[in-house]
Amino acid sequence: MANLINSEAVSFTYLLLEYHKRLHLSEDELVVALMIDHLSRQGNDFVTSDFIALKTSYSTKQIDNVMAGLVKKKMLSYEDGTSLEPLRKMLYKQLEIDITRDKANLVSVERSEVLSSLLSFFEKRLNRTLSPLESDMIGTWLDDNYKEDDIKGALEISLSERKRSFKAIDKALRLGRKKDDIEKEGYSAVSDEWDKDIEETLRIAKVNWLDDDR
Repeated sequence: MANLINSEAVSFTYLLLEYHKRLHLSEDELVVALMIDHLSRQGNDFVTSDFIALKTSYSTKQIDNVMAGLVKKKMLSYEDGTSLEPLRKMLYKQLEIDITRDKANLVSVERSEVLSSLLSFFEKRLNRTLSPLESDMIGTWLDDNYKEDDIKGALEISLSERKRSFKAIDKALRLGRKKDDIEKEGYSAVSDEWDKDIEETLRIAKVNWLDDDR
């Protein structure tokens, strides 16, 4: 975000017009802030109400009141000339929030689409409806950063071994990751004890689709 502030990859004017309502700026404050920015860019370190009055239809007194309001809102400072840097930081913070939210929404949509695809694939290949726990487990694999193709591949490996349990699929996934880790890094943090936790979880849930893999 700092790079955006320094390089102004997104202009201050755009952000001010875009977010002024969210920051509870009145239209008078908006105009005065735009004018302060405009005059500052022309090399005026100290922008006074008299300068702004020359460029607008506002009286000096009106502008003084607006500028005092901006100072009170901690959007305008006089520490180093007339500076809108506090407001600038607020605007870029709003931009950062929106970018983060949009990314999260995109990830959420993509995950939902992939999960839906996997559920359909599993039900077709297993020729049955998945239990809620099984559906949740597929979601957990996605959250553990297993790719869609890896999950489908693990199911196919299990089926080729005539194993239809989710414990077997989980085992195939972890073995695949362990193999990739060793090839890339020379070691793997994947535990060899993967099946104990998953089997206990499924036992507690009282599902009966582990029988073929015991």
